[in-house]
Amino acid sequence: MTALEPPFEDIFSHFQVFLKFDRTLSENTVQSYGRDIAKYFAFLNRKKISWDKAREADIVQFIHLQSESGLSARSLARLISTLKSFHKYLMIDGRMKKDPTVHLTSPKAWFYLPKYLTVKEVQALLRQPDAAGVLGIRDRAMLEVMYAAGLRVSELVGLNKDDVHLKDFFVLCRGKGGKERIVPLGKAAVEAVQKYLDEARSKLVRAPGEALFLTRRGGPFTRQGFWKMMGRYGRSARLSAKISPHVLRHSFATHLLEGGADLRSVQVMLGHSQITTTQIYTHVGRERLRRVYDKYHPRA
Repeated sequence: MTALEPPFEDIFSHFQVFLKFDRTLSENTVQSYGRDIAKYFAFLNRKKISWDKAREADIVQFIHLQSESGLSARSLARLISTLKSFHKYLMIDGRMKKDPTVHLTSPKAWFYLPKYLTVKEVQALLRQPDAAGVLGIRDRAMLEVMYAAGLRVSELVGLNKDDVHLKDFFVLCRGKGGKERIVPLGKAAVEAVQKYLDEARSKLVRAPGEALFLTRRGGPFTRQGFWKMMGRYGRSARLSAKISPHVLRHSFATHLLEGGADLRSVQVMLGHSQITTTQIYTHVGRERLRRVYDKYHPRA
């Protein structure tokens, strides 16, 4: 196969600029799309097909191969979104005259029911950090804020000191595409953060900075670092669900809806641009009702 024209690196970098500035996607999403496109180009290279000669059948074959490798419906939905965005960019930039992804449809990702913890499981998780130590105080505050506000892990580790307004019981976070939103904080989260600020943060500081939550080395947390920390506490709490930061976010939304919160309010707090994304949690509620019905109704 002859070298791709323009080179992969060139078109790849231009596509990333398109995602970041034209579509205003977050850095994490841009990276995820980049990994998908890298896989797509590797597939085309194996097939000896130039990117501008790929047909719909080739793209469908690529998607099927990814599905057979065990990719979830949600990941497949993102992959299809990536491919459609990529070819939309090619059309806008005048590099292609016909979009081979125009008829592609996304799998019903909203039928995927997210894992979540019960209220008792969340309470068990929150009890795990050692409140007598600096790191335990910090970890408890991070877990409390994530559950209280339903933050994404990138939003949590990206918080600055001035983003948390303890007297007014709310936090200002920056979500996907740099969009800001205000989310209420409960009494438990406010008390945990205040304790962290009073007793722990100053002992972790190594250099001037605005990050709220600091590692033992004094730098801001990474998503991977928080993921590992949470997994450790999940194991010590002997939780049955596969624990991850997003599980706590799912728990936040599920518990609000089960408690009677309206869907629109939950959408705003989660930072979802479309209410259809939030509606996934109504499926969770119906699943729970089904289990209750099957267990207690005499004619079930």
